[in-house]
Amino acid sequence: MEGGCIDKYFYIFIIQELKMEKIKIDTEFIKLDQFLKWTGVAESGVDAKDMILSSKIKVNGEIETRRGKKLRSGDRVEAFGKEFVIE
Repeated sequence: MEGGCIDKYFYIFIIQELKMEKIKIDTEFIKLDQFLKWTGVAESGVDAKDMILSSKIKVNGEIETRRGKKLRSGDRVEAFGKEFVIE
């Protein structure tokens, strides 16, 4: 019975890992709107701006409405059910 619980939590962990994508940047930071374009979440700067201003993007668990928000290593971005981690 206990083994079933461990398996259940293991599968939940695996599913969460599949939804998370690690993104390595070679600079000190990347701005949120640029990040959305670079990862393909947004097709253009206008799309990125609209997504951000519509409160559809979270950074570190909080809605972010600043296009120029600087993302650094360790930051997490959530967009449309997908999660990215900056490395």
